[in-house]
Amino acid sequence: MSARSDLLYSAEEDDVRTAVRALLTDHCDAAGVLARTESGAPHDRALWKTLTEGMGLAGLLVPEELGGQGATHREAAVVLEELGRAVAPVPYLTSAVVATEALLECGGGELLAALASGGTVGVLAVALDVAPHGARRTVRLTDGALHGELTGIADAAVADVLLVPADDGGLYAVAADAVTVTPQVSLDLTRPVATVVLDGAPGTRLGAAGPAVRRALRAGAGLLASEQLGLADWCLTETVRHLKERKQFNRPVGGFQALKHRLAHLWLEIAGLRAAARNAADTLATGHDTGHDTDIAVAVAQACAGPVAVRAAEEALQLHGGIGMTWEHPVHLYLKRAKADSIAYGTAGRHRAALAELVDLRAP
Repeated sequence: MSARSDLLYSAEEDDVRTAVRALLTDHCDAAGVLARTESGAPHDRALWKTLTEGMGLAGLLVPEELGGQGATHREAAVVLEELGRAVAPVPYLTSAVVATEALLECGGGELLAALASGGTVGVLAVALDVAPHGARRTVRLTDGALHGELTGIADAAVADVLLVPADDGGLYAVAADAVTVTPQVSLDLTRPVATVVLDGAPGTRLGAAGPAVRRALRAGAGLLASEQLGLADWCLTETVRHLKERKQFNRPVGGFQALKHRLAHLWLEIAGLRAAARNAADTLATGHDTGHDTDIAVAVAQACAGPVAVRAAEEALQLHGGIGMTWEHPVHLYLKRAKADSIAYGTAGRHRAALAELVDLRAP
């Protein structure tokens, strides 16, 4: 296992959290997120530019010699916690984590520097529901051109470059204007998915797709748990605040014992999720040379994260009462994100099955 056992947040990580939360408080309010989902253009490009060009967050995982910050997955996890708390409609997970990890495996220096700057958005053209060791679709490589159709590609609508696995075993960089991107109906309007059609698209081979995609999806699954942690924590915090203010029979609803028990149980579940998510981020940061340990940490985090985040969002909606059922209240954004995240990079059930294989505790 990782030599580092301290999963508490460091002073530097707390500083990152403070800065990101302040920015999101000012530039990513719930009303604005809802308005963007209704506009048909949910991605907040202005917020993305501030996060990347203004704060340099897109390059956290990129070494300094390639134009990045040279930080670790622990700092990226803190950013994702805050983005999850705000259900921020930016392609951070897909570009700054998943696509970046694929390029780090392939050694795509020039493109990696472009992603680190935030001026270029990269997306791995693998369906959002594919687990790190799951089967994935590829496209055909014929006479140097790529042909095929890929579905369920998250944030494809805002991508500048797509990283496309082909049937020759290679991973290819394809310019977004060389493909056709068609939006699909998405439950989570803050992270829309799309169909990508390649009809003779030219591509630049970056390296072997197998190890690059596995590394990218593993990092995506591991750090997604931090986004789910932030989402669940917001749901609990806002529900407690609401129940302290709402009154029945001239007393705060939060004082009723049955509700106290529900909130206490949810708090315990979120505390467990925090430990699992922090462990996954720490192991990703320190354990690339011990892939088995990293696989276990990611599987544990995702086996826990999906159910807890969904439960937190469902409890928030129910305990907000009538106001929680309205379109104007943001809790439905959190429920939709939680539901969509619960199948992203593999369901909890798939990760439990993978964990059983990893620790040799298969079902009889």
